Amino acid sequence: MTGKNSSTSWRKADNIASRPWTGSVREYDLVKELTIGVVVVGLLVLGVSAIFGSPDEPSVSLKGWATAAPADFVATAAKELGGTSDTAGYGPPYNSTPDASQKIGPVDLQSLSGVRLPVDTANDFVIAPLETLPSPPTAVTDWTAATDQQRSDWTVAYSDALAAAPDNDPAKVADGDYGPVPALTGALLDMARQGNLDGVLQGCGNFYNNMDYTRSLLFLGDGSYFAGLAASQHLTGDQWGVMNETGDTPGQSWLWLFSLLYQVEPFKSSPNADALVVVTMLVLTALLTLLPFIPGLRSLPRRLPLHRLIWRDYYRR
Repeated sequence: MTGKNSSTSWRKADNIASRPWTGSVREYDLVKELTIGVVVVGLLVLGVSAIFGSPDEPSVSLKGWATAAPADFVATAAKELGGTSDTAGYGPPYNSTPDASQKIGPVDLQSLSGVRLPVDTANDFVIAPLETLPSPPTAVTDWTAATDQQRSDWTVAYSDALAAAPDNDPAKVADGDYGPVPALTGALLDMARQGNLDGVLQGCGNFYNNMDYTRSLLFLGDGSYFAGLAASQHLTGDQWGVMNETGDTPGQSWLWLFSLLYQVEPFKSSPNADALVVVTMLVLTALLTLLPFIPGLRSLPRRLPLHRLIWRDYYRR
């Protein structure tokens, strides 16, 4: 048995939370609130959408890239052949490039899962797609028969020639020993312009897996066209793009802290920025989760009574 004034609650008898409410009381019409929240707001959303349209941009495709920026497409294809693109040197989970992974001290977090999505940029982005054509170009045979050193010499020479050509135009490249590289990149450009390359890269050779955009996105990301579209929409990392939708539409506000960390040191200039941000967010999340059990931190609400400002009318009484 318990006494009349005893309590099994964690709240003390003189705690403000245990006192009865003495403030004003008014009726609440749930049906009216539901009507306003669903019907009225729904009509407003539909009306505004009809007037201003959707903020979403059309999807970016390899066909659109090859049509809008053929020079960038060809230059990127040459890098994929030569293994000098960002994807080729990314490291896990795409390849085992030495010293490419991000680390926290001696811990190589990026390599823990291993190479789970192996990507050979020359074969997966260029050679294998061209081999799916009804009549693959003879340049494919010349490429596969060459040594690794010869392939490297060809791609380096052609990439340098493209960079020196007026407007980086493949049609204006000076004569040189580029082997089958110009023919391969030209055939891939034609394939992309016809819209065939998107389907081939998304299919990945699997009939039941024709919606895998991994290779398409990696190929797009290796060029400058995709990055230029992101910059024009304020979506790059230095533009706080992690919390923006396309255009000026507000994005996910809960991502602001992730984005903030990328703008300050030591994260901003660190080659291990992604790993540092992830670990920092894990630590902050753990602190928030364990806040009720951490002495000192759990007392902050009582020591910093900001709630009294919010409910000042109640506390004034």
